[in-house]
Amino acid sequence: MGIMEIIGIAGSVSLLSGWRLYLSVLATGIAMRAGVVPLPEHLESLQVLANPWVMGAAGIAAICEFFADKVMWLDSIWDTIHTLVRPVGGALLALAIVDPSDPATQVIAFILGGGGALLAHGGKAGARAVVNTSPEPVSNMAVSTAEDVATVGLLYAAYEYPYWAAGIAIVLLALTVWLLMLARRIIKQIFSFGQTPKELPPE
Repeated sequence: MGIMEIIGIAGSVSLLSGWRLYLSVLATGIAMRAGVVPLPEHLESLQVLANPWVMGAAGIAAICEFFADKVMWLDSIWDTIHTLVRPVGGALLALAIVDPSDPATQVIAFILGGGGALLAHGGKAGARAVVNTSPEPVSNMAVSTAEDVATVGLLYAAYEYPYWAAGIAIVLLALTVWLLMLARRIIKQIFSFGQTPKELPPE
């Protein structure tokens, strides 16, 4: 596996961790135990994710996140709590993917993995805050379910087709930046709505 595929996998996993950290850990562990994702020798360090205790803990956390993320405003509280957890988790997953014999690469992977997870987390939290302004709960549940499906599908694609992993990471990064810009624009419109224009000075 070439360096570009490794960087692509690390980038994809860290970005997806910013959306669903526990689901990323659990899905990877399940796929590895089922033999769906036969990791090359270079990525054997990820076998710890297939540990039953790790999978059990990730499964409980993923279930809690699944339900919390479907409830309006509770999802934003959950996102706030995980502002630190997701970037650290994304950084550690990226760290486990790169070559352990190269400390410099590991430091870079840790920093970029944490940064990518934080960026994805910010895009998710910002977009969800905008969705929560809708009075009905259906849109919130639809967006959350789409995130669940996308996380599992893209994670599988990144591991199963490593040559696509870099492209997946680029698409995720572009989507995250777009979500951040969209959330910023909508929130700005919400706060500016209803403001009366300043009165013109008398002539």
